[in-house]
Amino acid sequence: MAVANNTDFGQAWEGGDKPFAASYGKLMMWFFLVTDALTFSGFLAAYGFSRFKYELSWPVPDEVFTHFPFFKGEYPLFFVALMTFILIMSSVTMVLAVNYGHKMKKKQVILWLSLTIIGGITFLGSQAWEWGHFIHGDKGAIITEEKEIIHLVNDEKKISSVYKFMGVDSYSKDRFSQMNYEQFVEKFKSQNKYKLKSSKKVVLEHDDAVTLLESKGKDFVLGANLVKNEYGHALFADYFFFITGFHGFHVFSGVVLLIILLINVIANTYEKRGHYEMVEKIGLYWHFVDLVWVFVFTFFYLV
Repeated sequence: MAVANNTDFGQAWEGGDKPFAASYGKLMMWFFLVTDALTFSGFLAAYGFSRFKYELSWPVPDEVFTHFPFFKGEYPLFFVALMTFILIMSSVTMVLAVNYGHKMKKKQVILWLSLTIIGGITFLGSQAWEWGHFIHGDKGAIITEEKEIIHLVNDEKKISSVYKFMGVDSYSKDRFSQMNYEQFVEKFKSQNKYKLKSSKKVVLEHDDAVTLLESKGKDFVLGANLVKNEYGHALFADYFFFITGFHGFHVFSGVVLLIILLINVIANTYEKRGHYEMVEKIGLYWHFVDLVWVFVFTFFYLV
C-alpha cells in the first residue's frame, strides 16, 4: 500500500502561503466591509419589521419623496432615482481609476479619481436637498387628539397641500402664525371638493371629515423630525434620518478618503511604492457604499 508523502503536508502547515494573493490591508478592508454589511442589514431588517407592523399608517414613498428641483412634486421618486444613478456612475469611475492604477498610469488615475469625488460630493449635496425638503415639509397635515395623522385630499384622492388650501406659502417664515386651525375648519366646511384621508388610508367623505375635525382634530403638523412627521407614522421619519444619515456618513467618509488618496497620487506616493494598491482598497469601500445604497433605495423607497 502506498504511503502518502508527509513532506507536502508539513510544508502546507509552515504558513506563509497566499492562495488568493490578498495583502493584509485588503484582507482587513474585507473584514470591515462584512461587519458593516451586517450593521446595515440589521437597520433594514428593523425598518421592514416596523413597516409591516404599522402597515396601515406607514407613509407611501410616492407621496413623500416628490422634491425634484423646480418641478414642485410632479415626478415622485425621480430625484432619488437620479441620486442613485449618480452614485452608480461614481462606482464606474472608481473601477476605471483602479484599472489604470494596475497599469501604473498616473494621469488617468487622477482623472477618474477626480470624477469619483465629484460624483460623491454631488450625491451628498442631493441628499442635503432631500433632507431639507423632508424636514421642512411641503404639504402639512392635521393631528388628532389620539396623535393620528390626517391628510387633506382632493377629488382624485391625492394628498393636497394644507398651505395652498389656506393660501399660505409653504416656504414663508411666517407660515406658523398665518395658519390657524379654527380658520382651516371653517374654510374646509365651505369646500365640498376636499376630503380627508386617515392614517389608515381611509378617505372620509366631506360630512364625516367635518365631524372628525370638530370633534377630534387638534392642530397642524408641519414638516418632519424625530418626534413628529407630517407624512404619517413618526417611525418613518426616524428610520429615514437614521438609515440615510448613516449611509450619508459613509459617503462623506469615502469622499474624504478619496481626496486624501488623490493628493497622494499627485504627490507620487504610489509611484514610489511601485503599486497603486491603496486605490484598490479605497475602491472596495466605495463599491460597498454604492451597493448598500442600492438596497436602501430598493427597500426604503421602492418596496
